[in-house]
Amino acid sequence: MANITTRPVTKLGIVGAGSVGTSLAYAAIIRDAAREIAIYDIDAVRAEAEGLDLAHGTQFTGASTVTGGGRIEALAGSDVIVITAGARQKPGQTRLELAGVNVDIIQKLMAQLMEQAPDAVYIVVTNPCDVLTVAAQKASGLPWNRIFCSGTVLDTSRLRLLLAREAHVLMTSVHATIIGEHGDSEFPVWSNASIGPVPIRDWKISGRQVFTQDYLDALTDDVVNAAYQVIEGKGATNYAIGLAGVRIVEAVLEAQNAVLPVSAIMHGQYGINGVALSLPSIVGINGVYEMLQMPLDEGETKKLQDSAETLQNTLAKLGV
Repeated sequence: MANITTRPVTKLGIVGAGSVGTSLAYAAIIRDAAREIAIYDIDAVRAEAEGLDLAHGTQFTGASTVTGGGRIEALAGSDVIVITAGARQKPGQTRLELAGVNVDIIQKLMAQLMEQAPDAVYIVVTNPCDVLTVAAQKASGLPWNRIFCSGTVLDTSRLRLLLAREAHVLMTSVHATIIGEHGDSEFPVWSNASIGPVPIRDWKISGRQVFTQDYLDALTDDVVNAAYQVIEGKGATNYAIGLAGVRIVEAVLEAQNAVLPVSAIMHGQYGINGVALSLPSIVGINGVYEMLQMPLDEGETKKLQDSAETLQNTLAKLGV
């Protein structure tokens, strides 16, 4: 018999068995993102049931082990831990209004997680994720590159979807990014946006300029408020953020060095320090290797600084 080769065993830990955590676990199984997946929640019965439901389908996937339960020890040895636990965003509630409750939760949680997986890369999905990233880093003492959040990865996907539909092209042909806070002060970088090699404002169909400034302004509003629309209709967002979270997990576990708009604590980029904001960043085996400084026009630079100020004010009010 020929030698059988197997890929290295990788372990993904997920904190939270709610709609986001389980959607992320399901996406990870379908995409074969990790060989082992462990779901932890203080609601042990729910977590165990979700783990069983997922495990029953592993015959049809690449995952070898899926477990769920109320013992945090199950996360020991995880290569990546994604944090989805926290108070759920309510209709009409901004992400920043969630801050107080979820900061307290994550500060207590990080001490426990560090005992189980001190060498893991941590990805925060719970909102407000930018604020919680700073709180989690300070509570854990982890280096900034190993504790970051999903940031505007999903927001950027929403943006590209709308642009692709209007331009009548594949999403992969759209090059546009949302940066800043994952929340109400986020914004697209239109000065850098293009479809293929064509600047976004120059894209035409039958000689007609498709992306006028009025259209871009309306589209920005649609992207910023997309989550609120979903929450109003079904109570929570879960499928898309689950897929976005797994995309980041893949970049880490597969050492891809992929450029993704995640949010990490800034150290001087654009003159900003001490807050976590989304920028296109190189993500690989050790987390965030570098936050890239893309060219911004004067108005975009001002928006990024305003976004930072919004978060700095929130952190100050919370004493983080």
